[in-house]
Amino acid sequence: MNFYYWLGYWLSRLLAKIFFRFRILHRERMIQNGPVILAMNHQSFFDPPLAGNASDRAIFFLARRTLLDHWFWGWLLPKLNVISVEQEGSDRSALKALIRTLRAGEATLVFPEGARTLNGNLQPAQPGLGLVIAKTLAPVVPMRIFGAHEAWPRGSNKIRLCPITIVVGHPIFFSETDIADRGKGMYQRLSERVMNEIAKLTINGND
Repeated sequence: MNFYYWLGYWLSRLLAKIFFRFRILHRERMIQNGPVILAMNHQSFFDPPLAGNASDRAIFFLARRTLLDHWFWGWLLPKLNVISVEQEGSDRSALKALIRTLRAGEATLVFPEGARTLNGNLQPAQPGLGLVIAKTLAPVVPMRIFGAHEAWPRGSNKIRLCPITIVVGHPIFFSETDIADRGKGMYQRLSERVMNEIAKLTINGND
């Protein structure tokens, strides 16, 4: 964990607790060693830094390439383990970067839905996550964030001081059996399996 990442990690945690009463439930379920995919629903720009607080280790993130065109973000974001990705369509280079990162034993954050929700509800899973799973067989830790949409909804410039909670689910482990059927739709099925586990997570339940 480099200095910039370490500083951002603790600042985001402190500020989120002060302003958004941020909490993480079942953090003990996180896999802290070896390759792992953190898979979470996507509600807000708050999601990446807050998701990173679920782990004691550095996490690699995807961010749209246009953010890195700005002189400041282009300098800072790579220091925060950001991998650039095209906003529209499938960016194979980003997926390949994620695969290389996982094969190096690191942790990555992936949003199965691909983009932020417009209404706060869960969206259908996209096949990109399934491709990464099939190529690496990395375990997946499903997570669900609550309150981030209310705090900073997509399309709004106004931030509201709403409570934000992340619930960590039980890890999902994959084997060669899960990718034995390489027919059409395998990547989509793998992504949907993870998304279904995310959907089961609740703040008040014992998931």
